[in-house]
Amino acid sequence: MLKKLFAVLFVVLFTASSAFAAEFFADTISTFQGDKQLKGKLFFKIDRFRMEMKPHNDMSMVIITRLDKKVAWNLMPETKMYMEIPFDMKNKPKIDEKYEGEIERKEVGREAIDGHPTIKYLITYQVDNDKRQVYQWLATDVKMPVKTADVDGSWSQELKNIKMGPQSDSLFELPAGYQKMQMPQLPMMQGMPGGMKQMK
Repeated sequence: MLKKLFAVLFVVLFTASSAFAAEFFADTISTFQGDKQLKGKLFFKIDRFRMEMKPHNDMSMVIITRLDKKVAWNLMPETKMYMEIPFDMKNKPKIDEKYEGEIERKEVGREAIDGHPTIKYLITYQVDNDKRQVYQWLATDVKMPVKTADVDGSWSQELKNIKMGPQSDSLFELPAGYQKMQMPQLPMMQGMPGGMKQMK
């Protein structure tokens, strides 16, 4: 479920970047399984963004995505370690799509979300041979989706406290003192913490 929420936020970011070359900060709230929440912070530039989050009873995580370098860094502040993941630009959502796999968009209402006037859409999109639906609230003032939710209420992704303005370049650089880790490229080892080793 968290993977799905991060994917939704990723599409939101590309929708924003295709609309205008603006910089902003926002709080993020991901809701899943009815009432569970994951809160974080988002810092955005046109070709890079930074997400900070701390799952409940878990270590904090920082993900810096650099489209200009075609790379993402997964930082673990408690251990001062990071993983570097190549970013294939072929995987980025097309800028002429408002939602990945979208095949239909229908306006179903207008309402304010966190102080932003929005148009609420019912979006039908396709994954393989399955058709699915989400609601999307598109803010007309900042020209980006500020909320996306599954029609069955199982999850939602929301941007709150959006503040437009320049973001420091230092937020999108590797901090000093971090050591690089790597994951062996073996299918059975991917995603297993024991498969990581520290780079010399």
